[in-house]
Amino acid sequence: MKLGFLGAGNMGTAMMRGIAASELCKNGEIAEIFAFDTDADKLSRLADAGIRPCESAQALSDTVDFLVLAVKPQVLGGVLDALTLRKEQVIISICAGISAEFIRSHTIADARIILCMPNTPLMLGLGATALAKCAGIYDDEFALAMKMFATCGIAEEIPENKMREIIAVNSSSPAFLYLYAKGFLDFAKKEGLDDGAALRLFAQAMIGSAKMMTDSGYSIDELIKMVSSPGGTTLAGLDQLYAGNLTDTVGKCCNACTDRAYELAGAARG
Repeated sequence: MKLGFLGAGNMGTAMMRGIAASELCKNGEIAEIFAFDTDADKLSRLADAGIRPCESAQALSDTVDFLVLAVKPQVLGGVLDALTLRKEQVIISICAGISAEFIRSHTIADARIILCMPNTPLMLGLGATALAKCAGIYDDEFALAMKMFATCGIAEEIPENKMREIIAVNSSSPAFLYLYAKGFLDFAKKEGLDDGAALRLFAQAMIGSAKMMTDSGYSIDELIKMVSSPGGTTLAGLDQLYAGNLTDTVGKCCNACTDRAYELAGAARG
């Protein structure tokens, strides 16, 4: 199978490098990886990973079996309008908020599509990608797409009609977590703590807490209780977070993120 990337930004580049170094290429499941980007410098920087540049988007489409759409959602329609696809191709979109119907309306009515929502930790091989299998995709094709994204972290199947709702949970959420982290690091700086030490300690606390959520077998409420000694420091801090309605604010954040995904797709939220 020949794989192609239309767009070589941060996400596309991370995916290409991860897949190129994986067993999928070593065992021949993916024979070659091709890419096109309007910025030729981005393509030249991928040469060391064995990524082969194409001279145009159409040349890329004509060459590959699986085509990854890795351009900004706002420009995707115009890009697709100028592109001729083959109906046997598998189209993988990582464009936020974009539906299979949108892609088909700008290409061919029976385009075969997999929708994906990755996140930026994919750049370190620690990504979290949600994927949806749309009509016409065979099980083995979807399994290969899942394996491709798993080379850069984890991959989970999500229903097609929830691909906009999942954005706040796995794709935009790193930015929300960074902002939350900033509050703690700003506090550490104000108190005169070393910036580097505070960053490493808080980041490790986040990593450890994440592993507790996935591996300990305890619920979120149980984990909170485990840290919260009666009359102790943690409860004093939690009282302020509860008073500020932290979880309600997070809910509003997620709703706004999801609404914007529907706006980008030109669709109404159900």
